[in-house]
Amino acid sequence: MDILEIQLLTDNLEETEHFYSNLVGLPTKQKDATSISFMAGQSTLTFLQSTELNPTYHFAFNIPKNQIESATAWVAERFELILGPDNETIANFVSWNAKAVYFYDNNGNILEFIARFDFDNASDRPFSTSSILSVSEIGLVTDVPMAYAKQLVDKENLSYFSKSPESEAFVVLGDDNGLLIVVKNQRNWYPTQQQAQKQYTKIKLAVNGLLKEVTVNDENTAR
Repeated sequence: MDILEIQLLTDNLEETEHFYSNLVGLPTKQKDATSISFMAGQSTLTFLQSTELNPTYHFAFNIPKNQIESATAWVAERFELILGPDNETIANFVSWNAKAVYFYDNNGNILEFIARFDFDNASDRPFSTSSILSVSEIGLVTDVPMAYAKQLVDKENLSYFSKSPESEAFVVLGDDNGLLIVVKNQRNWYPTQQQAQKQYTKIKLAVNGLLKEVTVNDENTAR
């Protein structure tokens, strides 16, 4: 499953443009008075202007499998790293065969660079913004994760992620290319104490060659 685009909310388009364009260095794909889109590897990252104050999310970018250390150094030069429970800078997900590093954007969103070792995507170029391969994960927040995940499996022909067991508060759909992380409202986002919020989120996906759209919490948020 490939994540082609995620659409999120921001209460400050100008600051968001500065963060992703000037600090992260993502190319701008589209911009108007109410939205801005950036290219993140093969994916599009779009922010819509919102009247909702401080909407926050958790999403991740795939990076080359051999660049988690250099990506961590790149982040540390520019932003404050989010440390793990034991003050580690790099999280080791053994069952997922992956490692990740975390930091915040200007909105308070939790961003993640994740290297997945089951991929054959090592790079010999120094880590930079161009090393970002795609949006690989987006958190979806609901009151009933298992029921909502089953609805997506049945309606959109999605699959459960084979490396992650399902629980009442945390269900993962997709594969290493693209994951929907379905979590219970107000569950803490790892590795922080920040609670997940039910916010408008739209995801455009490619699943087995078919284009699909998933939208959550559209009725709860004024834009």
